[in-house]
Amino acid sequence: MQIQPYLFFDGRCEEAIEFYKKALGARVEMLMRFKDSPDEASCPGGVAVAGDKVMHATFYVGDSMIMASDGMNTGKPIFQGFSLSLTAADETDAERLFKTLGEGGQVQMPLGKTFFSPAFGMLADRFGVSWMVVVQPKA
Repeated sequence: MQIQPYLFFDGRCEEAIEFYKKALGARVEMLMRFKDSPDEASCPGGVAVAGDKVMHATFYVGDSMIMASDGMNTGKPIFQGFSLSLTAADETDAERLFKTLGEGGQVQMPLGKTFFSPAFGMLADRFGVSWMVVVQPKA
């Protein structure tokens, strides 16, 4: 059994995917637009409004699958009560990932050494998605 996050970007999904492609090397497996749906009733506001918006997308960051959509296209994505945890290979990788994800976002806890990791930090990216960047300690 697996659990995959499904993120609703409320109108900014394609922009978010492009950002994650550059920031994290995300690979898009599938992307369907509302205009491609055989059920016009599934388009919030109708095809004229939602047509080019993302109905469903699947992309990978490393081996992890993330699903995403523009949802109801309100333009106000809300991400609360969770964080995506990203394990970096080492401190240099953590610094790169933290800096790239943080562009246009907000640092919640600066990246630094903790009692449980040589590098750990928390931020919300420009879309409001919370991330924890961590380096696992060597045994």
